[in-house]
Amino acid sequence: MSQINYTAMSDEELKQYFLKHREDKMALRAYLDRIGDRPREIITTVDDPDFDAKLQAAIARKMQRSDRENQ
Repeated sequence: MSQINYTAMSDEELKQYFLKHREDKMALRAYLDRIGDRPREIITTVDDPDFDAKLQAAIARKMQRSDRENQ
């Protein structure tokens, strides 16, 4: 079996590879490491008076991004 170069894969390619090869624990580790290394955006906090509005705006942005990527 040849070595798989996970770093050469895009995020989506790595995700799809792992979903097709669920026994490949190294692929899962590579994907989780990649995701874990990213800075996280804090959308709001539970005591924020604009919690609902900020959450809905974040969901709308994510849906718009997804629509653009799928076009």
